Amino acid sequence: MAQYKGPVCKLCRREGGKLFIKGDRCMTVKCAFERRPYVPGEHGESGLRRRGKVSNYARQLREKQKTRRIYGVLERQFHSYYQKATRKKGVTGENLLQLLERRLDNLVYRAGFGASRPQARQMINHGHILVNDRRVNVSSFLVKPGNRIGVHESLRSQVAEALGARGKGAPLAWLSVDREKLTCTLLEIPKREAIPTPIQEQQIVELYSK
Repeated sequence: MAQYKGPVCKLCRREGGKLFIKGDRCMTVKCAFERRPYVPGEHGESGLRRRGKVSNYARQLREKQKTRRIYGVLERQFHSYYQKATRKKGVTGENLLQLLERRLDNLVYRAGFGASRPQARQMINHGHILVNDRRVNVSSFLVKPGNRIGVHESLRSQVAEALGARGKGAPLAWLSVDREKLTCTLLEIPKREAIPTPIQEQQIVELYSK
């Protein structure tokens, strides 16, 4: 499975905000964006001061790139999600975010079983995540409402310890999490207002509509 292998902290700096790719580290003073909140490169800081008016295309492209990097999806797969979103009834931008939120790696992260989406993806790839009591090792697996996600016995103690150390996150109305049994259930496909991701999805729709 293809995935980004480069320095992830540069992605946050390029997008001008924290993408929380490194999980708990992003909340500490070690976060690269806290120390260097400007675009990477030899002239990043001075270039940021010289930057003039940004075109509509540039804003749309940056929004698409930011969304891809938040969810850890490469370009071809992201475009495939967009095509699926256009074929579904409803608002295309909302459909796109719903597909991304239903990814198994995202839900493992949302439930708090992984400190970040990359860590959740690693747990899935190594066979530590169950869907309806069956092992699933495909991070892009689309979870359906009613599906129950659990942690395999081989990793339960580590996940429980890490979950206790991080504390309770913000609850999501569309995701039921049992912290004692280390299971979560997708109750329903989330509406746009219930998805806590700072994305302007209409910009992405306009970019692909050209």
